[in-house]
Amino acid sequence: MSKRILFCSSLIVVALALLPLAANAQVKTRLSIATGGTGGVYYPLGGGMAALISKNIPNTEATAEVTTASADNVKLLHGNRIGMALCLPDTAWDGYSGQIRGLKEKANIRSLMALYSNFMHFVAAEGTGIKSIGDLKGKRVSIGAPGSGTEIKGLRVMEAYGLTPKDLKSQDRLGVAESAGALKDRKIDAFIWDGGLPTAAVLDLAATPGIKINIIPHADAIPKMVAKYGPLYFVANIAKGVYKGIEEDIPVAGATNLLIVNEKMDETLAYQITKLLLEHTADLVAVHKAAIEISLKNAVVGSPIPFHPGALRYYKEKGIRVPTAAK
Repeated sequence: MSKRILFCSSLIVVALALLPLAANAQVKTRLSIATGGTGGVYYPLGGGMAALISKNIPNTEATAEVTTASADNVKLLHGNRIGMALCLPDTAWDGYSGQIRGLKEKANIRSLMALYSNFMHFVAAEGTGIKSIGDLKGKRVSIGAPGSGTEIKGLRVMEAYGLTPKDLKSQDRLGVAESAGALKDRKIDAFIWDGGLPTAAVLDLAATPGIKINIIPHADAIPKMVAKYGPLYFVANIAKGVYKGIEEDIPVAGATNLLIVNEKMDETLAYQITKLLLEHTADLVAVHKAAIEISLKNAVVGSPIPFHPGALRYYKEKGIRVPTAAK
């Protein structure tokens, strides 16, 4: 037998040996998690989730993606361009019920779990004369990134006080990191942000020498918001000391963040992700302390859209009753 034949035979043996590896590589699931901007909570927490999933669920590789947050996340999920998303409940409901701007049909989304509370921040620079929501009239304000839950919820708070964007001197549509930078540079007087505590960009802003911030209370808006949009909002306190210079609790509009998926996600994968995240909450708290609210008991409270069958399977297995309104 010639050396050429032996060499070719060896190549065939090697190729056949590699076939199982190639087959395994083909079935690997790549899962993108739509989050938000880098200055908020969604992105680092989504990164923590991605790391857990990649490490613990076989043949699955997850990554966190920067987005403009809730509204765009719903659209991305509906279009099957990402695998999971973090989202506010009002935006999820708008998408599910076919009312979200830029989407002509009802979004095919489902919940895996409720996560942690978001706190509405109306952040103003001291010296601008802004002490109440009404004082925003005639001021330069960033109302949140286009396609964000911040923009939707913030405008609903303003609406409850009889204000619209037209009442502002100017409106920028910036993410939280960009808004904090613009306020620091005195390009705006105030900005709106909805996020977990503490939010890194606000934390950094409050600690900046020469800058003192005020966070405007607005709990009076909640009854009107609930009356018009449903029981999605509640009074939540930004506790004193969370940010430098905040010396008393600030009552604001709270809402519960959700982890949502496309309704067509494989049921076993949805079950595995739900189980994994709820049984490894300590790993998520290590990423961001807002995750301390994530628990089996809290996971089924606060979602206005139905849960995915895979998540329901896990909750049934653990003996957790899903509230009727959330089914």
